Amino acid sequence: MYKRCGVLKTAFTFAAAVLTAVVCASPVEAKSLPIWFDAPALDWESEGLPLGNGAMGIVVTGEVARETLQLNEKTLWTGGPGAQGYNFGLPADSIKQDVAHVRQQITQHNGIDPQTAADKLGQNMHGYGHYQSFGELDIQYNDQTGAVSNYVRSLDLNQGVATVAYTRNNTHYKREYFVSYPLQAAIVKLSASNKQSISFNLGVRVHPNRTIETQAKKGVLTFSGKLFDNNLQYIGKVQIVVDGGELTENEKTGRIQVSRANNAVISIVAATNYAQAYPHYRGKLPVKALDKNLAKIKASDYSALLAEHLTDYTALFGRVGLSLIENAEYYLLAKPTSELLKQYKGEGSAPERALEQLYFQFGRYLLIASSRNGSLPANLQGVWNNSATPPWNADYHVNINLQMNYWPAQVTNLGETALPLFDFIDSLVEPGKQSAQKVFGARGWTLFLNTNIFGYTGLIEWPTAFWQPEAAAWLAQHYFEHYQFYQDHTFLTERAYPAMKEAALFWVDVLVADPNTGLLVVSPSFSPEQGPFVNGAAMSQQIVFDLFTNVVEAANLVGDTEFKKLIQTKLAKLDPGTRIGSWGQLQEWQQDIDDKTNTHRHISHLFALHPGDQISVQATPAFAKAAKVSLNARGDEGTGWSRAWKVNFWARLLDGDRAHKLLAGQLMGSTLPNLWDTHPPFQIDGNFGATAGMAEMLIQSHTGQITLLPALPKQWQTGAVTNLRARGDVEVSMRWANSKLIDATLVAGKSQPINLALPNSCISPTVKQQGSNKNKVTVSIANTAVVFSATRGELYHVTCSNK
Repeated sequence: MYKRCGVLKTAFTFAAAVLTAVVCASPVEAKSLPIWFDAPALDWESEGLPLGNGAMGIVVTGEVARETLQLNEKTLWTGGPGAQGYNFGLPADSIKQDVAHVRQQITQHNGIDPQTAADKLGQNMHGYGHYQSFGELDIQYNDQTGAVSNYVRSLDLNQGVATVAYTRNNTHYKREYFVSYPLQAAIVKLSASNKQSISFNLGVRVHPNRTIETQAKKGVLTFSGKLFDNNLQYIGKVQIVVDGGELTENEKTGRIQVSRANNAVISIVAATNYAQAYPHYRGKLPVKALDKNLAKIKASDYSALLAEHLTDYTALFGRVGLSLIENAEYYLLAKPTSELLKQYKGEGSAPERALEQLYFQFGRYLLIASSRNGSLPANLQGVWNNSATPPWNADYHVNINLQMNYWPAQVTNLGETALPLFDFIDSLVEPGKQSAQKVFGARGWTLFLNTNIFGYTGLIEWPTAFWQPEAAAWLAQHYFEHYQFYQDHTFLTERAYPAMKEAALFWVDVLVADPNTGLLVVSPSFSPEQGPFVNGAAMSQQIVFDLFTNVVEAANLVGDTEFKKLIQTKLAKLDPGTRIGSWGQLQEWQQDIDDKTNTHRHISHLFALHPGDQISVQATPAFAKAAKVSLNARGDEGTGWSRAWKVNFWARLLDGDRAHKLLAGQLMGSTLPNLWDTHPPFQIDGNFGATAGMAEMLIQSHTGQITLLPALPKQWQTGAVTNLRARGDVEVSMRWANSKLIDATLVAGKSQPINLALPNSCISPTVKQQGSNKNKVTVSIANTAVVFSATRGELYHVTCSNK
């Protein structure tokens, strides 16, 4: 039914056919960065094209006769206050005596099994809830006769715009979709090459777990109601503005009919009465704000709406460019993305490098689309979900998954996208204090394995995944990294340090002296999601070490001398969680019980390598070598997020070829045809982790130096990247050829000394300050390290002779 373009010879013949009377009616521009298909999606999860603005999301499947446009609004959840039995996961009474009992059993038996621990400490989940699909826009197109040809469904990452185009009965139809952050609305334009060709009727569908009332009036379809589970109110409005033709409403069916229009613009707004405020999490439905946005859309030309979206979106997405192959768009346009992925072998061919370039930027795109200021953070599926009972509740797992979602935020120059994460963490502090008190009798705050949007900081029953009291400490790392990358002292003082201090205060009260070593350890401790409950599992110790180290530095910066001294004292007595075992591995537990044949997807005991900085090739080579032994033993297989983590591990070990092998494995074994990561099923953290890992292959700054091309694989012999961000508030661009750095450009956000580690191939480097005179800068050179003084806002050009 869907005939392929007959003269697709170059990217330019493909791109030229945009709603014109040529063989291919295509929406894709020659300089686009497209994910595209030549047929409608047969499956939402594997072939849908996602768009979003942080709070709202849509998925374009592009059916011709009857289109289902799936809608999301991130605050629509079952569970929480109002749901039966919801108690934030907290026990009715303090269970600190049960914690003490489990500690005692661990000490007596050198560990206990997870079921025994869960029987004592686990809690029934009541009213936890699920993230919900907001609904579906059902669009029935009237012209259903004649064969369809030249069908293309695409998503241009450069613009954040999706398009469906096809030919039927000598008419070229085009649908354009984007989700506007400035207007907080999803917008669809329907047009055609012949006038009076747009005829359709439109309605909505929702899951049967809620009430719904519909009203069609003055070109606006309103649907609203409450979830049965928790009485959370929701409202959606669909506005249709037509050029020519006739628009009528049917109050009985709750549908709107458009006949013989020249074009139509459909706008969708949505909201709930959720408020991010403990303990009630309720506010008012923002009906006036929705109406105001719809009025602005109605009063504007479509071109102005699109221009406003592009200005906003490209200001973020356009900051970082990656080129792994010249004219990448040629290869990306030559075949549908699903075919490129199917043929991918990780061997470094031109089409494969183009696909990897696309995949890197797709992670950045997804982060922008699912995490903008004012929204909730990206959940396990970002913002996209078509189910009332999605996998793992589509919630926030805090034993790596939520954290991984934000790994690319700083280094790929999207720091603003982390603001929803910080808002969310802030909202967890108060309920987290209740968890600290109820479970441990401690000050400060904490939470465990998973959380929802209603402050769930307590426990669940799942034996192998219910205990992660280090979760708050891990989340606190994101605060400090944001400061490191942006050097915003106000942010550090007013937002980061208070949350970090409270997370550290919890461990001041909870750490205990190990009966064998006398060192401070986490107990009970568990290494996700395997092994026994023990004292001081490696990951637990490494996360607390990371928190205390960061808090000491932050306390010094904000002038909190007293707390700094307290944490320094605790840090000096803390078991660091790094041991080398009998077969050269980095031990996962205090006891040397690691199994060489264990290929578990969690590699938790390497936290100190990444995302921590306790282990590095330069500073702790023995531990780095042991980490490599552990990674080799675990193997290169795994779920999508696990493979992504391994990309980062191998990049930190400065092995670009092995990092690329893991990236290739993720593309071949853990990536759906639309490039969404799959666990399976679809889980977005692998996309974010892979993008972060690719950046880590190109630039690292966790050691105090800015290291250029630390893990460049042989498949990326030639390339360029612009405006990656390094710690210290430095933007870095660079070019390389034949696996050797050609030059780099640095811009510092503050005046400071720059310590730059260059590849070994960079011979006789020079540094010049850009400007009319291109003044040469005085540098200090030691081996391949270059140190020079940078002035805020000035551009510095580093060149290598490579002789």
